[in-house]
Amino acid sequence: MPGTTTYLSLGSNLGDRAAILCTAIAALPSAHFQVRKVSSFYETEPVDYLDQPWFLNCVVEGESESRPLDLLHALRAIEARLGSQKAFAKGPRLLDIDILLFGDQSIDTPELQVPHPRMLARKFVLAPLAEIAPHLKLPQWAGTVTELLSSAPVRFSGPHRV
Repeated sequence: MPGTTTYLSLGSNLGDRAAILCTAIAALPSAHFQVRKVSSFYETEPVDYLDQPWFLNCVVEGESESRPLDLLHALRAIEARLGSQKAFAKGPRLLDIDILLFGDQSIDTPELQVPHPRMLARKFVLAPLAEIAPHLKLPQWAGTVTELLSSAPVRFSGPHRV
């Protein structure tokens, strides 16, 4: 049975950021997530809490064989296995993995919101997503990912290829 096309956002701003992202991507199959595409790594300024190091971010497209909440828990297990701890919301972190899209599903629970509620306002999500899925569009969106990227308010620095 085929999995559900799913997009994940990965970010790190502590330690060897590129190595952490690569290790996390390599661990995704343990979460029953088969990687199909990985964007470039983008170095980005922190948002919300500004007194912290810059991030490396990327987006991964793949197929999930899990239910959305099961995938979320498996992703949190990867974060924990790699030593990530979130001292406070929006603060520095070794690794953060978010589910951006899970097929065309809309999910709104206290634990999981899909599509990710802030993704359309964040270029550090839209730029890597547009790189690997430029024509992606959901019915509730005003345009494709590429079109939404051009109107997103938050700035970021250019791609950092590792």
